[in-house]
Amino acid sequence: MGVGHDIEVENAGWTFGGNTPDTFVDHIRQSVPLYEEGHDLTCQLSDFFVSDTSVCYELGVSTGELLKKLAVHNKGKPNARWVGLDPVDTMIENARTHCADVKNIEILHEDARLFEFEKSDFMVSYYCMQFIAPRDRQALFDKIYDSLNWGGALVLFEKVRAPDARFQDITSILYNDFKLANGFNGEEIVSKTRSLKGILEPFSTQGNIDLMKRSGFQDITTVQKYLCFEGFLAIK
Repeated sequence: MGVGHDIEVENAGWTFGGNTPDTFVDHIRQSVPLYEEGHDLTCQLSDFFVSDTSVCYELGVSTGELLKKLAVHNKGKPNARWVGLDPVDTMIENARTHCADVKNIEILHEDARLFEFEKSDFMVSYYCMQFIAPRDRQALFDKIYDSLNWGGALVLFEKVRAPDARFQDITSILYNDFKLANGFNGEEIVSKTRSLKGILEPFSTQGNIDLMKRSGFQDITTVQKYLCFEGFLAIK
């Protein structure tokens, strides 16, 4: 079944492999409100935490769009290292091609749940954690917190569930209106929803905050919010 941008998936079978990376950026840009603005905000937030000696990570680097923007934004700190992790072969290939002209970027074919992080100052998870199995999510947040230097930061963007059923109904309807206005048709919207069953598992705002607090973060704030999409900044 088609979900737009020539991406074909099965019921409960969304994948980031196959032909998805070919049109992924365009598809996500039309699917996620304030997608580019979130990139810009993440770059601006990095100014407060990245030094010329920093190690910085992006979990779920996909095609490398955000990681390259971050490295270029911080070009005045040429010795900072920008490391992108992704477990999908085809995404890694696209990211390495996209970032090939930036010397201080490293793209690794790694699963963040199993990866041994170096001490770092800045970590980004841009609509990635929602695809990690709920049973593994807390352990990954724990690893992120442990890897950060004191004063380092996590920027976390996630699709979030509403705090109760009424608000969930309202945000779901308005999000469908957003996708219709951005050129998706009803069949594509339903197909995308069906493909993500059991794969995309968003938590509520409070659920994400609880995960971060259990890992050790105490200083947490929302930096961007549009319906069911939210960006957090957490500082160790």
